[in-house]
Amino acid sequence: MNNINIGNAGEYFVAAELERRGFTVGVPMSNVKDYDLLCINRDGKQFALQVKTTSYGANKWILSSKNEKIVDKNVFYIFVHLHQLDNPTYYIVPSQVVADTILKGHQEWLNSPGKNGKPHNDSNIRTIKFDDDTYLGKWEYLS
Repeated sequence: MNNINIGNAGEYFVAAELERRGFTVGVPMSNVKDYDLLCINRDGKQFALQVKTTSYGANKWILSSKNEKIVDKNVFYIFVHLHQLDNPTYYIVPSQVVADTILKGHQEWLNSPGKNGKPHNDSNIRTIKFDDDTYLGKWEYLS
């Protein structure tokens, strides 16, 4: 499965899970700049969702520097771990937490020595990893 298929699968898994939980979900037919899905909860509150999907062993996702600037109380990231397409796990994370986490992590990486003790070169790549269950299955954030 290639990266486009993995990303699409993650978005549809999230849309299905949200519908199962009583949300109304919109899947844009074309690429939208800062979100992948729109959803409305039972009370009519709207959320924009950025979905990031991995099928690798670790709970680690690749982002970019633009994700440091996507911050709004109604924007959430849903990080999907596919686990070979059966029983995916979901981490629901407020956009402010994502922005702060990747900014801090990138700064720490820049300040640490690289290969042969040389400084790292700056890049647009950011990563986020979850080592605990703080955000695992936190669908209640979308209420």
